[in-house]
Amino acid sequence: MGKGYRKWFVKSGVVPTEFEKKMMEYERRGYLVPPRKLIKTAEQIEGIRLSGLVNTGVLDLIEKEIKIGMSTEEIDKLVYDYTVSHGAIPAPLNYEGFPKSVCTSINEVVCHGIPNPKTILKEGDIINVDVSTILNGYYSDASRMFCLGKVSPEKQRLVDVTKECLKIGMEAAKPYGFVGDIGFAIEQHARKNGYSVVRDLTGHGVGLAFHEEPEVCHFGKPHTGMMLVPGMVFTIEPMINMGKCAVIFSQKDGWTVTTRDGLPSAQWEHTFVMTEEGLEILTY
Repeated sequence: MGKGYRKWFVKSGVVPTEFEKKMMEYERRGYLVPPRKLIKTAEQIEGIRLSGLVNTGVLDLIEKEIKIGMSTEEIDKLVYDYTVSHGAIPAPLNYEGFPKSVCTSINEVVCHGIPNPKTILKEGDIINVDVSTILNGYYSDASRMFCLGKVSPEKQRLVDVTKECLKIGMEAAKPYGFVGDIGFAIEQHARKNGYSVVRDLTGHGVGLAFHEEPEVCHFGKPHTGMMLVPGMVFTIEPMINMGKCAVIFSQKDGWTVTTRDGLPSAQWEHTFVMTEEGLEILTY
């Protein structure tokens, strides 16, 4: 990953830009720089931004319509109808066999919950709705937590602290910083509040495909991992558990991930582009 900048330019005979010269210098110094394919063009970033507008619109609709007594299947229909009516495609639908248009993850479900007409939202539930959109070939990805009715103070605090973890991870992501800076900041805040960070699932590059490099772990050490450079597009999506970090991957449906100890989990997610000034949010 990232190796061979200088070799490529020598072989191709192309004159590198100032940015590419900077990447070659970082590479020479031993840093893990992103491969050229991960640096999005202005046109590609605009395409991802437009996809993100549809994605945000979906979540805004869910925020308006979600209620106690609603089935997760109804959420799925809202997502599908809104997305296709805006000329886009729900990215999860049929992705590696996933059967629905959105992930709906309630209470102890960490992520990848599958909508079902028999799964009904109840008073006190917390639910993560994870929406991903393809518009004109460009991908965007974001999720929000929703609290149904009167939730317990413990669940509300988990939701709030997880949102803080996303914000702190955003603040830690600096141009020419490192992926490890993000994870370190998130884990420190989660631990300070008595929570654990899920280690088996990560954020990821996104834009031209659903999942690209780099993996964005929500734990780690500062100044480690791939360098964050302008033009990279990726998600930060901390999954924070009230109890221990261990999770179970469903053997029954092949998708649903739950906490091993049965305690609640929460997650918030945005898609970002790194610029020379810092992160720009492309989804809300």
